Amino acid sequence: MHRGSCLCGAVTFTVDGALPGPDACHCTNCRKHSGHVFASTDVPRASLTIEGEAHVKWYQSSEKARRGFCDTCGSSLFWDPLVPRDWIGVAMGAFDSPTETKLRIHIFVAEKGDYYDIADDVPQNER
Repeated sequence: MHRGSCLCGAVTFTVDGALPGPDACHCTNCRKHSGHVFASTDVPRASLTIEGEAHVKWYQSSEKARRGFCDTCGSSLFWDPLVPRDWIGVAMGAFDSPTETKLRIHIFVAEKGDYYDIADDVPQNER
C-alpha cells in the first residue's frame, strides 16, 4: 500500500500494490502544469482510492488528457487520459516515501526546457 496527498492534505490517496516504474514527462503541458518535469506512475484505476475527491478539480489540457489538482493548494496530482484506459497517472511527488521505484523513462524530451540537462542513464524518447 502506498499513500500520498496534496500539499494541504485536503486530498489523500492510496494505491494498493506495487507502483510501476515512473516516467518523467518533459512536454510543454506537463512542465506548465507542474512547474517543471512531471514524474508520474500509471496505476490501475481499481487500485487507486481517493479521499477528499470533492477537492480534486480537473482541467482538460489537450484532446488527449485532463489533469487533476487540489482546488485548495493547487498541487498537481493526476494525469487522466481521455481515451478510456484502465490506468491513471499519479504524481510521484505526491507520494509519501518510500515509493520503492526508480525512474524508467524520459518522454517528450524534444520539448524539454532549455534551462536544464537530462544527465542520467535513463532511456529517453523524443515523444
